[in-house]
Amino acid sequence: MSVFQEPKIDCHAHVFDPARFPYGKDIDYKPSGQEIGTPPQFDTVMKTYGVSHALLVQPNSGYGSDNSCMLDTIARGNGRFKGVAIVALDADLAALRALKAQGIVGAAFNPTFHGSDYYKRSAALIGKLAELDMFLQIQSEHDQLSMFVPWIEATPVRVLIDHCGRPTPDAGLRQPGFQALLRLAGTGRVSVKLSGYWKFSNMPYPFEDTWPFVRAIVDAFTLDHCMWASDWPFLRAPRRQDYGPLVELAGVLFPDPAQRRKLFCDTARRLFGFGDGHV
Repeated sequence: MSVFQEPKIDCHAHVFDPARFPYGKDIDYKPSGQEIGTPPQFDTVMKTYGVSHALLVQPNSGYGSDNSCMLDTIARGNGRFKGVAIVALDADLAALRALKAQGIVGAAFNPTFHGSDYYKRSAALIGKLAELDMFLQIQSEHDQLSMFVPWIEATPVRVLIDHCGRPTPDAGLRQPGFQALLRLAGTGRVSVKLSGYWKFSNMPYPFEDTWPFVRAIVDAFTLDHCMWASDWPFLRAPRRQDYGPLVELAGVLFPDPAQRRKLFCDTARRLFGFGDGHV
């Protein structure tokens, strides 16, 4: 079976449908042109590349904390989608429960967008996520993750790390932020998305300077806690990105079909409860 035909769950994608869900007036960056990715367009991509389910992530661009477009996509998706929402740091349990009832599995923290100081008072929210068995999803870069490690270790919350933790390739495997990420493997509660290579690579596709970091993550976490994701529709990409080459890259990095089965769908199905028996 071709790597393109193998069953997949995409664990990081966004939807933008400004014709139906206009962008917020106070949002600085409003995706346009090829950055717009409507639910019907994503349906076509999913069918083309063997993707049965997807974890949608609320974007700061376009919509900010207005999760309406994503929630509508989940509601219309016949069980194919779940989501990670942007929520207020003072969100109460009732608000989180309401989101969970609509298919939201966690809350997104993005210090690459807001900066680390924004999250200094987020320990209470992390505790609420743990209480509801929801995920804390973090997109950090360089050494930003280090600030969150004590909270993660002290609170029994399940965690998703976006885009390999976006390390700095020139700083090597020993850089503090990346070592902090590897340290979290010991909790058994942290999983990593092997994705977003273009966000931290200094090289064009196939982003070979990121490969040592991928290997180190898999060695530490095992593929039982790693998952594949596209980051479609590739916002603010400095070079053209396409879905197909990213699928093919997974085949290069993981030539063993049994490994790809875990990466592409088994881990995500176990963590998020996707489509039992359908992937």
